[in-house]
Amino acid sequence: MNYHGVLPAITTPFTADLSVDTEALAANARALLDAGCSGLVATGTMGEAGSLTREERRTVTEVAVAAIAGKGPVVVGVSADSPATMTAYAEDAAAAGADAVMATPPPAYAADERELVDHYRALAAAVELPIMAYNNPLASRLDMSPELIARLVDAVPSIVAIKESSGDARRISELFERTGGKLEVVAGGDDSALEGLLAGSTGWISGVAVVAPAECVELYRLALARELDPARELYHLMLPLARLDMTPKLVQYFKAGIDARGGTGGASRPPRRPLEPTEREILRDALARLDQKAALTA
Repeated sequence: MNYHGVLPAITTPFTADLSVDTEALAANARALLDAGCSGLVATGTMGEAGSLTREERRTVTEVAVAAIAGKGPVVVGVSADSPATMTAYAEDAAAAGADAVMATPPPAYAADERELVDHYRALAAAVELPIMAYNNPLASRLDMSPELIARLVDAVPSIVAIKESSGDARRISELFERTGGKLEVVAGGDDSALEGLLAGSTGWISGVAVVAPAECVELYRLALARELDPARELYHLMLPLARLDMTPKLVQYFKAGIDARGGTGGASRPPRRPLEPTEREILRDALARLDQKAALTA
């Protein structure tokens, strides 16, 4: 399994009664692929996974799998507090046609190393899919060091990739060194994406890509080609929007951004509330900054 290119962490659109809008979900997914994205990541934080039922998670996965039609991987988030819940999500993802599963450490409990090994071994025993571990200290209350990740890879061979979202690009080279090339390192945080790609990340799981997929694909291309001046120029224009990925209201910001760019973002489920006027102004300014790219190239 190769996690190359830009893999958007897709949002979950809802109908007026806040049920999953499968038609809008499929249309959004196809638009991302048409813009050049390499795969999709479903039922993560951006997908409001915590507000979805088990059945809804499976539906979202089925729609994503149908939309991508074998053109790239569908990675499904299965993070949960208990191994039983996590493995149930993973079994459903496998049955729905997912290509890989992604999981953080237990979000509500700061597990020690032995408990982490048990956690990921339970996932590996439940499904034969590749596992992408997810280092997101803000979400899981645990920052997995490169040394710890390397030991996890040795203990659980099904872990073939890591989504690195600590924001410390120095870790990427260390991860490659400690795992002997056995582990794909995928950039996570949008406001450290260029640094991560230049340090050797094989791909980029992106929130901002749901709003600006073509720009993210272009940044990835420029980074891999080491065209540094245009890469930095584009990244500079993207950063105000990318930094919203690291806020508690990332879902609302990016759903509103999808609406602004002609897709279906729509409402979020409670406890998330719509953006306040001042927050909408922040988003408008960020989108206007990114739109300068079109003006520069016109």
